[in-house]
Amino acid sequence: MDQYHKYKEGEKGAWLSIITYILLATVKLVIATIGNSSALRADGLNNATDVVASVAVLIGLKISRKPPDEDHHYGHFRAEMIASLIAAFIMMMVGIQVLFDTLQSILAGDFSQPDMLTAWTALGAAIVMFIVYLYNLRLGKRINSSALQAAAQDNKSDALVSIGAFVGIIGAQFQIYWLDPLAGAIVGLIICKTAWDIFREATHTLTDGFQPKELDQIKKSIHDHPDVLEIKDVKGRLHGNQALIEATIYVEPHMTVEESHDITDRIEENLKEKHDVPHAHIHIEPYEEEQ
Repeated sequence: MDQYHKYKEGEKGAWLSIITYILLATVKLVIATIGNSSALRADGLNNATDVVASVAVLIGLKISRKPPDEDHHYGHFRAEMIASLIAAFIMMMVGIQVLFDTLQSILAGDFSQPDMLTAWTALGAAIVMFIVYLYNLRLGKRINSSALQAAAQDNKSDALVSIGAFVGIIGAQFQIYWLDPLAGAIVGLIICKTAWDIFREATHTLTDGFQPKELDQIKKSIHDHPDVLEIKDVKGRLHGNQALIEATIYVEPHMTVEESHDITDRIEENLKEKHDVPHAHIHIEPYEEEQ
């Protein structure tokens, strides 16, 4: 499956998240209003932001599928990372707002006992989101989509948030009324933490960051080739979810151009099979003894 088809496959996960979040946000906000629960209201607002984040991921995946054109010679794969950044900013703003509102309630002593219907709503939502998390995680790993895997982690945090809301509401049934707004504040913190993680991952990719451990494994694979006498340099960066590798290697100086070309072809094919590197540029230099 090429990268373009992978992104199209990933859109299924984004659509699943969007539909689920719209339904859950609507149900939670309505029941939170009826049942008077700060924790479930915060959870519903969390899901509302997730709708926007999932739409951003979907748009990013669609743009990423566009083929190269006259002013995007490497394609549009980084659109996925830009979508992740937009989603992170939106989530952070809502997380801060949830924190502000719930902390204000705690400081004002505005406590009340929520209806048990809100607790069962939160528990049911947690189960639904955990199922969505498992689906998107598996799909994200299969198609190697960092945005979809980030969305899956967001799904998991949403399930945990709903469990936290459930615990807070149950606590309020035993006259620990402050536990419900406290659970809402914790929800706000989780939203902010998730937004920060997505922001950090996206900016790392957009600034050409590359994991050192992964680069070491690629170096080892190149060095394992029998005709590679020494590695001068290996650099890596990500273009969307595609690893782009540039390497300079030393080989026997008396090789023909055709023999050298065959070495680069075999190395590039090996990197593609072992490390899912679709684009590698291997530069060859003659090996000298003093090196």
